[in-house]
Amino acid sequence: MKSLSISSRLASVAIALVALQNQISCNVYGFAPSSNFQIAPARSSISVQASNGSNNERSNENTNKISLTGPQIKLPTAIASSLLTLSILFQPLATPPSASATDYASFTPEQRFIAEAWRQVDNAYIDRTFNHQDWFQLRQDAIKKKYKSMDEARTEVESILGSLGDRYTRYLSPAKYDSIVNAATGNVFGVGVELAQDKEGMRVIASDVEPTGPAARGGLKPKDVFVEVDGVRFDDGKATPDDVAVVVRGPEGSKVGMVVEREGKTVDFILTREPIKITSVRSYIGDKPGVNGKVGVVRIKNFSGTTAATVKSELEGLKKKGAQNFLLDLRGNPGGLLPGGVDTASLFLEVNKPVVFVANKNGVVDAQSTLADGIDLDSPLVILVDKNTASAAEVMTA
Repeated sequence: MKSLSISSRLASVAIALVALQNQISCNVYGFAPSSNFQIAPARSSISVQASNGSNNERSNENTNKISLTGPQIKLPTAIASSLLTLSILFQPLATPPSASATDYASFTPEQRFIAEAWRQVDNAYIDRTFNHQDWFQLRQDAIKKKYKSMDEARTEVESILGSLGDRYTRYLSPAKYDSIVNAATGNVFGVGVELAQDKEGMRVIASDVEPTGPAARGGLKPKDVFVEVDGVRFDDGKATPDDVAVVVRGPEGSKVGMVVEREGKTVDFILTREPIKITSVRSYIGDKPGVNGKVGVVRIKNFSGTTAATVKSELEGLKKKGAQNFLLDLRGNPGGLLPGGVDTASLFLEVNKPVVFVANKNGVVDAQSTLADGIDLDSPLVILVDKNTASAAEVMTA
């Protein structure tokens, strides 16, 4: 197939007249066309693609190139050709490609990274005022800068997202993202310690220690404050649990050195990383009876892809021990994977019951409902929450 680049107004008029005569269909891609079109003849259609630098950017992960595409609209040839003709005739003469701020071919990898990060947020963000700022101008300013490294580009993305004033919208480095996904799916090599932020001192602490993990065997205790891990300091008040987790986790069998603060003194540890099965669900029989007898308590610390199956197993075990009333303890549960919360809630609901509605920026609603009857629809159930119950845990509660 041959392609012909057309940039003159007279040529556009000629194309329109030929198309009108042939009465064939025309596919138009993109937003307002520029003066650079590619016309590719096909058996029964003419495909017109505009290179206009609009926000129709799509990143190709394999080639790191940005392709400009857009929604496809099927129009009668006469109308489409006329639109293209008018657009070209009334546009100013095109500037040379090298002078265009949106010339993606000349972008560095760092600039393409920033443009793609901006596009991802632009596509999904609900608040279309973007915290009452010129969101597009932020993009333009950022991609005009020259960056010496990808680290500088990541810092720029963090700054752009920070301007939104939304603590739930933030950039995760590849290492942090992998760490979170591994924790959520239960695929972790670490020492068996749960991390949290001390809200008073804004320092990272051990909120819980797995009873059989390397940390427990080595003597690490809950409320220990992390000062240093493998030479990386975390005592500046700016570190997050994710920051510490990235360094604590590593290859199976490798060593990790940690310095923690306990009651004003520092304690050193050298531990060996092992496969860690995160115990996010624990259960026991309460010491006080309920309305119908024994109370089975299920403590859920966070939601992962395996939480629903684990809760189901724990409930069956508690019933064998005589529990007839149940309490789900979600205090301090920050959430986790949304499907984990939805699947766990489904254990206590009838079939076709709505669980959660998710709306995107366009108001399109994704409704998630139960697919089958839960395992227990009749036993008395109480859900215990506090101010730190959030995200998927809130879905479970509701």
